[in-house]
Amino acid sequence: MNPVTPARQVMVLYTGGTIGMQASANGLAPASGFEARMAEQLAAQPELIVPQWRFREMAPLIDSANMTPTYWQRLREAVIEAVDAGCDAVLILHGTDTLAYSAAAMSFQLLGLSAPVLFTGSMLPAGVADSDAWENVNGSLLALSKGLASGVHLYFHGELLAPTRCAKIRSFGRHPFAALQRSRNGQPVNARPAALDYRQPKCLASVGVLPLVPGIAAAQVDGLIDSGIHALILECFGSGTGPSDNPDFLASLKRAQDKGLAVVAITQCHEGGVELDVYEAGSRLRGVGVLSGGGMTREAAFGKLHALLGAGLPTEEVRRLVELDLCGELR
Repeated sequence: MNPVTPARQVMVLYTGGTIGMQASANGLAPASGFEARMAEQLAAQPELIVPQWRFREMAPLIDSANMTPTYWQRLREAVIEAVDAGCDAVLILHGTDTLAYSAAAMSFQLLGLSAPVLFTGSMLPAGVADSDAWENVNGSLLALSKGLASGVHLYFHGELLAPTRCAKIRSFGRHPFAALQRSRNGQPVNARPAALDYRQPKCLASVGVLPLVPGIAAAQVDGLIDSGIHALILECFGSGTGPSDNPDFLASLKRAQDKGLAVVAITQCHEGGVELDVYEAGSRLRGVGVLSGGGMTREAAFGKLHALLGAGLPTEEVRRLVELDLCGELR
């Protein structure tokens, strides 16, 4: 962790999202021209002292509902290019629907970066009545001007959040994001593999997510396993339980392990975390190779698995690192 120093040169990466949307025949849609609008509103407030900034419009501009891991790789490259070009901080403007996913993913994709990366967006487009766009943009710039630790952060309505510990919990209002009260008792990794360094290239991976529901059938697990995924996030009940009296279900999970898939259990609950050995219904999952995701959020687990698998680490190393803390997801 580098000393916290005020940012002097910020790169603003604009991905689209509600913040810059404008009306179209089919509703609000991403639009170019946000750099000029941002400069104009800042010029109208000369008392607002913010760092110097540059602007880069990502291509294509998207509604964040269309965010993909492929786009994350372009974002990672854009951040590295900005820092190499002399920027000491990066501000990413992003739609709110998948903002927590992207910020969590970048937390793992940018391990080792010696500059802060801050995500923000808005619930209403800039320029409309009662929009939160400029307060979030300006607040983010001011936060960077005061200095943030290296790593990835999320800013919204005056609050800084750790991306690996939060989620979008509301589809309305000025406070859509919240820190989830998950258990934080994971052990830190002793030495981070060189392959996870932000400068190392990352491959694309495929990660499935399966929420458990009463009566879930083994066929649903089999369908995901046979779809070509490399890992599976199992959203379990409570502290990490599932239908342990269903031998076919357990057999499917064992088959996933035999195929080299990492199966990671997280909890569906907003508070707490997974402890697979508390109940027999959890220990049987552990018995067929399911890994504990501890208190990880879905967003953190999804981003972490993409980074571990994308780094080309051996299966056993992926399985080991899943249960260790890399950047605050478990601590």
